Amino acid sequence: MVTNPRTAIVLGALLAVTSTTAIAQSGADIYKTKCARCHGDDGMATTPVAKSMQIRSVKAPEMMKASDAQLFAFIKQAYKNYGLTDAQVKDVVAHIRKLQK
Repeated sequence: MVTNPRTAIVLGALLAVTSTTAIAQSGADIYKTKCARCHGDDGMATTPVAKSMQIRSVKAPEMMKASDAQLFAFIKQAYKNYGLTDAQVKDVVAHIRKLQK
């Protein structure tokens, strides 16, 4: 049991930071868990699911030309059932831009 109030405050702050860090995911992590099954780890859409559903590669000309706002809107609409926050979608867009290079 922690009896020193300062120790309790520091311990509580450390636990809060650790919990937040464990929950936070990068755009790459989100892409890997939510998108890669269909789009592939590299975004090239060569998976069986991508082929059967005619999913485009992130390097397709129309995807390369799309603005971040257009990609954001598309992802929000297409993946609305995944419950991604706006911040998570922005992180996924940033990851897609890395895949496109």
